[in-house]
Amino acid sequence: QVQLVESGGGLVRPGGSLRLSCTSSGVTLDYYAAGWFRQAPGKGREGVAFIGLSDDSIAHADSVKGRFAISRDKNTVYLQMNSLKPEDTAVYYCAADYSLANVKDGWASYWGQGTQVTVSS
Repeated sequence: QVQLVESGGGLVRPGGSLRLSCTSSGVTLDYYAAGWFRQAPGKGREGVAFIGLSDDSIAHADSVKGRFAISRDKNTVYLQMNSLKPEDTAVYYCAADYSLANVKDGWASYWGQGTQVTVSS
């Protein structure tokens, strides 16, 4: 059974940076497309960034483009978050699936439990 575990969340001031990590147990993430989603209090889930099995399949939401960057290395998927804003405050979730389309559509087979990111002065 695949289990995804996120880490790296926390409290940061506006303009600061954080790097989220997503690792898996059970299978290696090398063979899966992956993505990061977030959900702020009272709001729906938003897809933030996606990555397939090659770098040419990377995509970022307009709301984070130029500030966030998704990457992968062996069994870990990262989300580098720079120039953080209060509106980036949310629980961030990692997701993985064999199909990048499924990940982008929010229908990934595997999800983590989430890590809280709070941007506040």
